[in-house]
Amino acid sequence: MGLLSYFYARLGIDECRYKQYNKKVNDIALSTERMAVMEHKIYKIDKLLRYYKGDLDQRMINYANKKNELLQPGQTLSDFANGHLFYGFHRERNGWYYREWAPGAEAMYLTGDFNSWERHTHPMKKKENGVFELFLPGKDALKDGQRVVAIVVHEGQELDRIPTYTNYVVQDPVTNAWNCAIHIPEKPYVWEHPDFVPEKKLFIYECHIGMAQEEPKVGSYTEFREKILPRIKELGYNTIQIMAIMEHPYYASFGYQVTNLFAASSRFGKPEELKALIDAAHGMGIAVLLDIVHSHTSKNTREGINEFDGTDHQFFHAGGKDDHPAWGTKCFNYNKNEVIHFLLSNLKYWQNEYHFDGFRFDGVTSMLYHNHGLGQAFTSYDDYFCLNADTEAVTYLQLANELIRQVDPNAITIAEDTSAMPGLCLPVEDGGIGFDYRLAMGQPDMWIKILKEISDEHWDLHHIYYELTNRRPKEKVIGYCESHDQALVGDKTIMFRLCDKAMYDSMETKNSSLVVERGMALHKLIRLLTMSLGGEGYLTFMGNEFGHPEWIDFPREGNGWSYHYCRRQWSLADNPDLKYQYLNNFEEAMVELAKKNRVLSGKDRQLLVNSGDKVMAYKKGTALFVYNLDPSRSYEGYQIPVTEEGDYQVILSTDDFRFGGQGRIHHLTYRAEIQPDGRLGFKLYLPSRTAVVLKKLPAKKEK
Repeated sequence: MGLLSYFYARLGIDECRYKQYNKKVNDIALSTERMAVMEHKIYKIDKLLRYYKGDLDQRMINYANKKNELLQPGQTLSDFANGHLFYGFHRERNGWYYREWAPGAEAMYLTGDFNSWERHTHPMKKKENGVFELFLPGKDALKDGQRVVAIVVHEGQELDRIPTYTNYVVQDPVTNAWNCAIHIPEKPYVWEHPDFVPEKKLFIYECHIGMAQEEPKVGSYTEFREKILPRIKELGYNTIQIMAIMEHPYYASFGYQVTNLFAASSRFGKPEELKALIDAAHGMGIAVLLDIVHSHTSKNTREGINEFDGTDHQFFHAGGKDDHPAWGTKCFNYNKNEVIHFLLSNLKYWQNEYHFDGFRFDGVTSMLYHNHGLGQAFTSYDDYFCLNADTEAVTYLQLANELIRQVDPNAITIAEDTSAMPGLCLPVEDGGIGFDYRLAMGQPDMWIKILKEISDEHWDLHHIYYELTNRRPKEKVIGYCESHDQALVGDKTIMFRLCDKAMYDSMETKNSSLVVERGMALHKLIRLLTMSLGGEGYLTFMGNEFGHPEWIDFPREGNGWSYHYCRRQWSLADNPDLKYQYLNNFEEAMVELAKKNRVLSGKDRQLLVNSGDKVMAYKKGTALFVYNLDPSRSYEGYQIPVTEEGDYQVILSTDDFRFGGQGRIHHLTYRAEIQPDGRLGFKLYLPSRTAVVLKKLPAKKEK
């Protein structure tokens, strides 16, 4: 009996079915393999991929074969991904079960507060295939808050380990050591909004619970729910993407060096408080995405899963093959069925236990390639289909996306990928990997490069337009001009890069500063361009909407363990005497305009790009966007071409007083007519460094 067969048996799945229908399984495998090489839609969407049909067909064969390895006849991935219901600690009517998979262990013990930390009084029973089990009789054998540690015996050595499926980990305030803690809520959490369905067009507010408060401290789930969610709702964002939820001992890792994949970070509060936050968000119409880290994990052994059973190959390849050269972490062995079981169960756990609406998968580029994409430009299709491609990781991501939709058909998945792997955001059944969106990571890189290297009078508008609209056919992206990456020490946010030290002494409304005026104007233009052209969704990092003046620097030895830069100064946006309010006002108006005019849904229709004049115009959704990015030239009557006759009403101007502008653009109506050059259009006053958004009014009905 294999490990997965043993797991099925303990959950009451009839193992003999597999043997009884073994021939049927083989027939299904052959049939599935034939289906895998059928003519998938991916070849019609991108005809160049026909040159790589062998690789793409193999992608589907690998996916079909792995499913047949994992599943019994009639079983789904959701039936399979239930490791969290078997392993770890489970309270039953007559006692507690603790189970662990540790194939390299010779013996295991459980110790903790419940037995006064006696190390050998509670040995675990070794079952088949590396499964260990302990039953503690009595409903109160383990109590809320008690700390426990697993002791793994490997080659005669006793290794202290935190259980792999633990759902709550706490840090000792004296020793700073992390321990698994038993968590028993007073009563099960009752969801007020169990049937929430996310909106289709995503306006994503990327956030971090700990640094979301203004006070120099670690913020809590409850504080975020009470203070920050209302701000997000007011801005119009309909989705939050929460970082650093999975437990991580090193706070400054931004949550990307995970040790305990099933534990919501205790530094922010109790599990029920996270559930209340998500429930409250749903009540406001806000979806909640988890920043999931399945691309790598911390090298820590006592706290994490690395060398849990004493070997280096329980979750990884042996011999250090899975050491990430840039991050100092461990990468998973995605071909090992037990690892797939662990990771898929993790996804289902976060969906079912916490009602997350989907995931932003971190480090997908690192997963897709054996060299983790380091130093590679991905300028040719050959870069995607070669020995460097990690086909095992591709298969895992296909399985993950299929599972997530089985658990919740409305779930959302986003890939953090710099390579633009073909088919990444196409359905699995079409030959793709199954994500809904890819983060358009080239967009912030473009803006940083432009701001660092090119003065705005020399900006190439054709290049900007191309970079913001260039993406793989039929594959959706999330556009953004800056995220948490640009806010960290070592980089700068757009506003900080534009204004630098002037933000410290020239942001009062009574002060006049050419540096700040330029910075605010370009900040609004960059965000409007990116939101309207950059993708089928839009993202920002918390605080960037109002031009937060300082970087993020987590407490560390180099800054005296200070929280001064590890917070968000919301009072700056709320202060009527400061100019941050203007950028905050613009963000709210921009999101509202995009929603009302279906900007994220529509195809862009380029109408005018004149790099010499620095003027650009295009239609997106039901809105007409017109820009003058010239730093000094204003145009009294610039001819704007359109495709439809009628009246066009100004519905937004970046130059409005409430956005910190000079009020030079009046919200007038313009009649589109045949101009002297024979083209349909109208003439518009375009001040320097401004954008105007117009909407065609409905035709008047004749009486």
